[in-house]
Amino acid sequence: METAQSQQRAAPGTFTAFARFVLFGGGVGLASSVAVAALASWIYWGLANALITVVSTLLATELHARFTFGAGGRATRRQHAQSAGSAAAAYAVTSVAMLVLHQLVAAPGVVLEQVVYLSASALAGIARFAVLRLVVFARGRSQVTATVPTIRPVPANAARAAAPAGPVVLGHAA
Repeated sequence: METAQSQQRAAPGTFTAFARFVLFGGGVGLASSVAVAALASWIYWGLANALITVVSTLLATELHARFTFGAGGRATRRQHAQSAGSAAAAYAVTSVAMLVLHQLVAAPGVVLEQVVYLSASALAGIARFAVLRLVVFARGRSQVTATVPTIRPVPANAARAAAPAGPVVLGHAA
């Protein structure tokens, strides 16, 4: 029977993980950008961004769990929740960027909106990569707890046998 540790794939290096993050996360991000722009023509932009952010976060977290960070399986509820926290921060960054754009430019075109949105998404994405790699999909915590040896109680008679018979005299260290 295989152990849980041997079932997991080896974690990819930082460069490989970042390349996969860009491929999967960037692909989902680009699709999300188009979806937000399309949905925003029917509903308020902030609501469109929120809806697309939720769907894209679920999809991206699954892709990152399976392929980007080498977890080798589906994302756990904890990983989805932590990823959602980093996505909420990314949502705030993109929303603030778009609000600032609309304050500075009365009627920005779709291209300018896309440039601002994708730039804000890229900055938030770099921060998300760090959070996902170092916190959400970090392997160190689970491996450290699995490799800590179990401390067994010492039998009472063994402790007495190891104790010195008489008083202990410490030498003067001067």
